[in-house]
Amino acid sequence: MDLAAPSLRQRPSEQPPKAVSLGLDWNPRDIPSGSTTRNVALRTQDQAATTGTLYVPGTKTSAVVCIMHPREFMANHYLVPDILEAGFAAWTQGSRSVGNDLRLEHEIALFDVAAGLCFLRDIGFEKIVLLGNSGGGGLYCLYSQQCLLAPEARIAKTPGGRPTNLATLQMPHVDGMVFLAPHPGQGALLLQCIDPSVANEGDPLSVIPELDPFSQANGFADSPESSTYTAEFVQRYRHAQVDRVRRIDTAAKQAIAERLAARKRAKDSGDPWDLRKGSHAPIITVWRTDADLRCYDLSLDPSDRRYGSVWGSNPLVSNYGSVGFARLCSPEAWLSTWSGASSNALLSKTAPSITMPTLMIEYTGDQSCFPSVCQDIFAAIGTSDKRRERVRGDHHGRPLSSEEEPGRYVAGRIIQSWLRERY
Repeated sequence: MDLAAPSLRQRPSEQPPKAVSLGLDWNPRDIPSGSTTRNVALRTQDQAATTGTLYVPGTKTSAVVCIMHPREFMANHYLVPDILEAGFAAWTQGSRSVGNDLRLEHEIALFDVAAGLCFLRDIGFEKIVLLGNSGGGGLYCLYSQQCLLAPEARIAKTPGGRPTNLATLQMPHVDGMVFLAPHPGQGALLLQCIDPSVANEGDPLSVIPELDPFSQANGFADSPESSTYTAEFVQRYRHAQVDRVRRIDTAAKQAIAERLAARKRAKDSGDPWDLRKGSHAPIITVWRTDADLRCYDLSLDPSDRRYGSVWGSNPLVSNYGSVGFARLCSPEAWLSTWSGASSNALLSKTAPSITMPTLMIEYTGDQSCFPSVCQDIFAAIGTSDKRRERVRGDHHGRPLSSEEEPGRYVAGRIIQSWLRERY
């Protein structure tokens, strides 16, 4: 992977398709009459507990669309009514890490995905389409890559060194893929928005002035005025982001190595202190992870987005506050999920393996998924049977103005049409 962070480039020679607008005549927010809902308790192959909800339309169907995120609750996803209206079943699944990515390792989360898909195959669904919304795309794309490999060729260890046992996992193949508001994987996303001006990881308020994205001297301006960062600052900033991620990688690997070494010593000597040290599972605190320059300089990778990020329009609150990407995680979770240097769940690594029909929908006002990134994702998708659509809306498909129809409605109709054509 090229870690010279994503460029903030404009591509006049690579014009994306025009945004779609399909009118205001349909508002399918309720589950269609006659649909049934079934809550399912699952036990994964490695004996973890997870859950799912199966929505079945009133008409007979042998095809199901799955929605899952590695750390978000998806049972009430806004596209469920659209999928049912189109005549397909919908499966929304929880992971073992819902609401808490403290110990989330994507390789292990594949056991959760597989449990759901095995259940769906067992009850008779012949066609399975995966719908990855935002971070769900990274998880589902990793699953698609691994399920197509011979068991012995699958990832043997997580980036933190834990055996995955994927070689023994039953992984049903899937028949289609939908990316909605896709970002390039959680590690690659964080690589774009982590603040590289942190001078000391132990001091969340420490700042390297020449890298401070919120300094007027570096081009920052408060909302509603767009900031203006120079190309030279952008380049230094992006390289410094890579450096910070690599430093955290080093600290994570060192913490794991120290714990394993203590366990080995304890096994050999029985030393009480080594027994404690080998049992201790440290937590990494990663401060200031909401500082993508594109969120404040709207001329960089231009789109319909507003000033600010998905966390809000006040960058100091969202960047310095307690809530944010990767704020608390185990060393293993950092390396597997949040590291743009070490994670296996990066679309740059997994999207080329996609062979099934694929639909990608991006929102033109998205504050996490920028046009050049979406272009890169679409180009990386391995199948030639792929389609890209652009819809006005923010990251969650909400309207960009009070006069507009929510983009999620338009996205729902596009997905309906694509599903009917394909399945």
